[in-house]
Amino acid sequence: MVRVQGRPSTLSGAVVWTGDGSGRVLPDGCMDLLWNEGRLLVAGPDTRAYVAGGAPSTWVGLRFAPGSAPAFLGVPAHELRDLRAELADLWPASEVRRLRSRIARAADPATALEEIVLERAAPPDPLLGALVTSLDAGRSVAVAADELGLGARQLHRRSLVAFGYGPKTLARILRLRRALVLARGGVPFAETAVRSGFADQAHLARDVKELAGVPLGRLLDG
Repeated sequence: MVRVQGRPSTLSGAVVWTGDGSGRVLPDGCMDLLWNEGRLLVAGPDTRAYVAGGAPSTWVGLRFAPGSAPAFLGVPAHELRDLRAELADLWPASEVRRLRSRIARAADPATALEEIVLERAAPPDPLLGALVTSLDAGRSVAVAADELGLGARQLHRRSLVAFGYGPKTLARILRLRRALVLARGGVPFAETAVRSGFADQAHLARDVKELAGVPLGRLLDG
């Protein structure tokens, strides 16, 4: 797994972190603004594990709450799905150069990165937060849509923009995250599957292999 240290951000639901850029990044419904060796990048929403390569180096990131990064970036999340993109490809180059210079001069790049986001971040969309809460509680997409007063097509469109994929994929990713919390806490795999909403242990194993790229036991050992 990725070796990182993090702290809650002043930005609601966000996390500021530092790490060495190595390891396996699992899908989590989030997007990140990244700083590494003078570069500003965006980590788009992942639908499968991202395995970092290359020599370890110092990375600083701000992980947005699920669904909140597109309002900051001005780019729909689905355009960045499974991508790592230069911020200069999304924003004017002159603006990105100014921000890079500001972070490079800062005593603490993590704080500088957070301040930049706080200056530009839009207020969180309560509907998106309610959707994540509903799906993470194990409710079906249909029930979540009814709770939010949205039709299926409207919910799908809004999910693509905010999360990069439809609500069914988001629910699947959140279910995996719940399962990993239980499994890491020592809950037997069969019980983990039932408690996190899988049909059975085999279903859990298939989803872990597809989303994380490795079997559950190996993932936990990592």
